[in-house]
Amino acid sequence: MARPVVGIIGNSYLINDEYPAHAGGTMNSEAVAEVSGAMPLLIPADPRFVTVDELMATCAGFVFTGGRPNVHPEEYGEPETEAHGQFDRARDAIALPLIRACVAAGQPIMGICRGFQEVNVAMGGTLYPEIRDLPGRMNHRMPPDGSLEEKFEIRQKVSFTPDGVFDQLMGATEVMTNTLHGQGIKEPGNHVVIDGWAEDGTPEALYIEGAPGFTLSVQWHPEWRAATDPVSRPLFEAFGAAVAQWSKGARPETLRRA
Repeated sequence: MARPVVGIIGNSYLINDEYPAHAGGTMNSEAVAEVSGAMPLLIPADPRFVTVDELMATCAGFVFTGGRPNVHPEEYGEPETEAHGQFDRARDAIALPLIRACVAAGQPIMGICRGFQEVNVAMGGTLYPEIRDLPGRMNHRMPPDGSLEEKFEIRQKVSFTPDGVFDQLMGATEVMTNTLHGQGIKEPGNHVVIDGWAEDGTPEALYIEGAPGFTLSVQWHPEWRAATDPVSRPLFEAFGAAVAQWSKGARPETLRRA
């Protein structure tokens, strides 16, 4: 039996500073295939090549991945500054309307890092350009040096709302995660429920209140060793279960809120 298809929203890159390419981290595909039980399909996030309707008809769910470019501040009504970093306007043009359409339809989505921020912006929320510049906040960015294992090291405590959606999923009100982001949520969007925080108060987990389908999204990178990590695995398993329901024809009236 064919596996359900999960679209992985890719990023634009220049290989050797000259060859344009769409790419996605292998660990995203591993998590979707090995833990969610779905077939990963890398999406070229550019409206020249795909439309929201085509994507929703092709895929049973979507993972909005991390990436170096940030959501352009024009998308949440603020001027561009140097602190906002690099942008990918083509991804903005696909990801934001796709999130809104999936939330409305109940089609499963999961946001990771930039994708977490995209979910908030798509729902009308805003972002801080640089978390580490805020009083009392820690530096959440990826360490500039070291091995991949050192950069994705589990080093951050995240606390969930007691008896909330993430607490129930994880079976714990506190977990340990990695942290590799510069920006973060400033004001939550419409119906965005912040359900997990780092020790410095930075939002780390959210879902969309009242959404008929799966909308759990996180600021950390759960795709890192998702098959063996006790925090990552239940997240991708729950996403996979929602995707499987959707692929079998289950629609909002039969799907759980999360």
